[in-house]
Amino acid sequence: MPTENEVIVRVGGAAGEGGASTGESIAKLFSRHGLHTITYTSYQSAIRGGHNWIQIRGSPEKVYSQGDGLDLLLVLSSETADIHYSKISPGGVILYNNEKIKNGENLVRQDVKQLGIPATEMGRKYGNLPIQNTILVGALTHLLGMKLDTLVSVIETIFGKKKSDIFKFNVEAAQEGYNYSQQNFQPLGKRMNYTFTPKLLMTGNNALALGAVTAGCKFYSAYPMTPASTILHWMAAHSTKYSVLVKQGEDELAVVNMAIGAAHAGARAMCATSGGGFALMSEAIGQAGMTETPVVIVESQRSGPATGLPTKTEQGDLLQMLGAGQSDYPKIILAPRTVEECFYTANEAFNLADKYQCPVIIASDLYLSEHFETVDSLNLDSVPIDRGLLFDGNGDGRDYKRYQFTESGISPRAIPGQPDHMFVAPTDEHDENGVSISDVLCGIPKYVEIRARMMEKRMKKMEIAMQDMKAPSLEGAKDAELTLVGWGSTQGPIKDAVLALEQEGILVNSAQFKYLWPFPAEKCEQVLSQCKKLLLVEGNYSGQFGLLLAALTGIRIKEKLLKYDGEPIYPSEIVTKVKQVIGHI
Repeated sequence: MPTENEVIVRVGGAAGEGGASTGESIAKLFSRHGLHTITYTSYQSAIRGGHNWIQIRGSPEKVYSQGDGLDLLLVLSSETADIHYSKISPGGVILYNNEKIKNGENLVRQDVKQLGIPATEMGRKYGNLPIQNTILVGALTHLLGMKLDTLVSVIETIFGKKKSDIFKFNVEAAQEGYNYSQQNFQPLGKRMNYTFTPKLLMTGNNALALGAVTAGCKFYSAYPMTPASTILHWMAAHSTKYSVLVKQGEDELAVVNMAIGAAHAGARAMCATSGGGFALMSEAIGQAGMTETPVVIVESQRSGPATGLPTKTEQGDLLQMLGAGQSDYPKIILAPRTVEECFYTANEAFNLADKYQCPVIIASDLYLSEHFETVDSLNLDSVPIDRGLLFDGNGDGRDYKRYQFTESGISPRAIPGQPDHMFVAPTDEHDENGVSISDVLCGIPKYVEIRARMMEKRMKKMEIAMQDMKAPSLEGAKDAELTLVGWGSTQGPIKDAVLALEQEGILVNSAQFKYLWPFPAEKCEQVLSQCKKLLLVEGNYSGQFGLLLAALTGIRIKEKLLKYDGEPIYPSEIVTKVKQVIGHI
């Protein structure tokens, strides 16, 4: 439930009515008032029609998820009132265009304030512009005791580069909505303590893209696939500024092979997709493992199988990422847990890819990729760059062996074009020089031995990479009754649930995993052995991380909260499950 020092707003309407952009405007309004802000958008794949909504949570204190409950429902269509009205918290508000919902029809609750505004009539002077949204946001600004000037700055950000009349009309409409609310409604009385120090607001995909270019990414390829598409949008929009070559491929097979080719040529290269596209990439990812080519692949998960729920979230692709490509080959899987961590994980992924000359998969999901979140700060000036064991080009390279057997398994990597350092990078098994041995193996001892040694050389890198894989620390009470175990994006709801339980005197802590492969089993055993009881929290049906944990550590988590309906996990769901598990219900 929202508290007096936070506010949760939900905006609902049909696709094409501007609900998403209205929600983004409110999120910007919150963040520019100095509030910690998090959003969640639920939308259909239809271009127009259907029902979409976005939830915006703002608080002067740090928040970690979209939250539970609803203070204010901003209605853009009558369907929105039908769907969400019952979810408004007692004492909350419904703000609506009273020419779309006549006389508050169907709004029969006595514990909810019904605030209707003649937005259609007020907007007629602006012609056919969809101005009702701006009028309602102007009213919301007054109701929350926020500054109209700050809303104007948001409107300038959104409309400033368009025709001056559009910007002018939206500012006037916001002023009219604000004035109407001021003359007719009382503010909500929230104790928000605005600092008016703007906070950086971004999505997980924004952070991944920014982290990639900060790390020196010079090639990006993608085929549009929700929820990874906005990385492509960001990269294309900023390609000139950051000198990144951006290519939209005809399909995911082309996309991943272009990225591998660019990486082979020496560029830091990245591509991104979702589960269906990743399935098409699997063989090529194995190719990167065989040719020991560093490349970064973002896998932003959505509900499956097949097309599944194309605009809904899930953590259902972990087993696919673990098994992508046939046979054993070196790969690394990282699962950032917050929007801020997406930025740093992109940089880390490029460094690990170069260091171990292998593909690195970043496991995101729709919830993490697309929700907006305020970030306190990003260190853009001192991002470490580690290109790994690159051959410096000095000396006589005629004896250069691209796949030289070394104690670490890491061979000096030359970039194509370096004088006297010619080599072949075959996808067939090969010797130290890159010469294929697949056709001459035939039981001949020499080549059988080379195959075994080359496989051991590649996999040796994973033994060393284990040093870079970290186990999570336990967050929360040391003497907790129960430990919540999760990975990736479930960290936010888990943190909010832990805080809510603490307020009720129930001591719970958490272990949230980021480093998934190679899995640091011994380190994780040491952490989880300190725990009294475990509860697994995952966004999939089978508890895929729980299966990985059991297989490699022997730790089997019996109690599980698994969600696979397309919606993110909410803190209240975790609180309820915890109480059931430890006997408080």
